[in-house]
Amino acid sequence: MRALIQRVSEASVTVDGEVIGEVGPGLLVLVCAMAGDSEAQAEQLAAKISKMRIFKDEGGKMNRSLLDTGGGVLVVSQFTLAADTRRGNRPGFSTAAAPSEGERLYEHFAAQLAALGLKMAKGRFGADMKVRLLNDGPVTVWMDTEQV
Repeated sequence: MRALIQRVSEASVTVDGEVIGEVGPGLLVLVCAMAGDSEAQAEQLAAKISKMRIFKDEGGKMNRSLLDTGGGVLVVSQFTLAADTRRGNRPGFSTAAAPSEGERLYEHFAAQLAALGLKMAKGRFGADMKVRLLNDGPVTVWMDTEQV
């Protein structure tokens, strides 16, 4: 699985003019299931993100995790993280999981974060979503379970 993690002061996702998920301080996680991924990758990614020390401690150093801060996490599916841009000018997305598998793994990933006790909100898989965020730092981290 691939994820783009952004430390945020706040973030929200809107579908058809209605806010369906929002968090205050914490993380916005854009996530994509790749072809061949399994529940194990979703669980690995959720555990790693929850413990990633990218929040400031009392000394101003990035030394605290989402679990430490009690912040929220907004999870949004984004198959375009699978973009292959090596040929031509139109990205290819053939390495993304099929939609039904992608949705299943997205839901499993979100459930894993919730099971860790995190305040969790999410977007709607496959919907045309509008995502708002106030990036804090900015801090943005790219993760791929093949590289963890």
